[in-house]
Amino acid sequence: MSTDQFEPAIAVSRLLDDSGRLVPGAERPDVEALVEGYRKLVFARRLNEQAGALVRQGRLAVYPSSRGQEACQVACASVLREDDWLFPTYRDTAAIAARGVDPVEVLTMLRGDWHCGYDPVAHRVAPQATPLATQLLHAVGVGHAARLRGEDAVVMALCGDGATSEGDFHEACNFAAVFSAPVVFFVQNNKYAISVPLARQSVAPSLAAKAVGYGMPGMRVDGNDLAALESVLGEAVARARAGAGPTLVEADTYRVESHTNADDATRYRTDDEVAAWVQRDPLVRLQAFLTAEGALDEAREREIAAGAEEMAAAVRSGLAAESPVDPEELFAHVFSTPTPQLAEQRAAVRAELELEEQ
Repeated sequence: MSTDQFEPAIAVSRLLDDSGRLVPGAERPDVEALVEGYRKLVFARRLNEQAGALVRQGRLAVYPSSRGQEACQVACASVLREDDWLFPTYRDTAAIAARGVDPVEVLTMLRGDWHCGYDPVAHRVAPQATPLATQLLHAVGVGHAARLRGEDAVVMALCGDGATSEGDFHEACNFAAVFSAPVVFFVQNNKYAISVPLARQSVAPSLAAKAVGYGMPGMRVDGNDLAALESVLGEAVARARAGAGPTLVEADTYRVESHTNADDATRYRTDDEVAAWVQRDPLVRLQAFLTAEGALDEAREREIAAGAEEMAAAVRSGLAAESPVDPEELFAHVFSTPTPQLAEQRAAVRAELELEEQ
């Protein structure tokens, strides 16, 4: 079906081109702020690398890498205030770390712990959501509640392109628009819902174009351009904070690595496709721009790399120790008042453990 009958496609916002040059006519970004952004990008990339190594060592059960999407991860955290909320997916580990949460705590869930690893209220970061789009409803609820209390907090609700095919996505967008909830729906369009390409999910001109059906603005941005991301997301956050309601932002990016360590991406995409996106690496692009501006030299790069290595070492150390295992935790936090069946099962497990200890 042709989409020519619909409204013209929403233009993709860019400030830096693939080679790191300022796009003609684009507003010059804050160079010093981008140096800090580059530091966070390097840390995010190193965290992805370290987590992948920990999976291979058996220290993590699974890891959904965000390699290639680090600019999205850093930007969505950078534009928030301390009292705002971030609602991440399972792939947004680097975004949570960029928000200021200890990476060891962020990775706790992915080693098999029943807890998300950090205090959501203290950090204003919801637990990572594995089911697609379910956290979007929670995000809208938190945003709506803040508005009813007279607060000007904003909620950044993250999801991927696959989540836009879920009913929860529709319900969250519709409710947020109707009640003018201060939510930014940030879709990291990395082109695949595991192995399902975007073309098999939607024939809309873009995912951002879906916003018109809910009565909210839809914006597209180059997801590998940190400067453009912070500009577009910052505008959406300011709009929400001013009481103008939600915005749907679609980032055009790519998942360079497999869906998780349990996936074989070579079964559904080509090496040439991946290689083309590697050439659009967000780190290399920003590095080229900052170097040309004279804001990044070898000494500063070494300093940033050393800090990233310190972070990686702390992650290795923090996840090296074996977590204490208490089988009876299986029955904790299931019901406020345990059911008779649950109490019976817990007693059976306790008796079996006591028998093993004899």
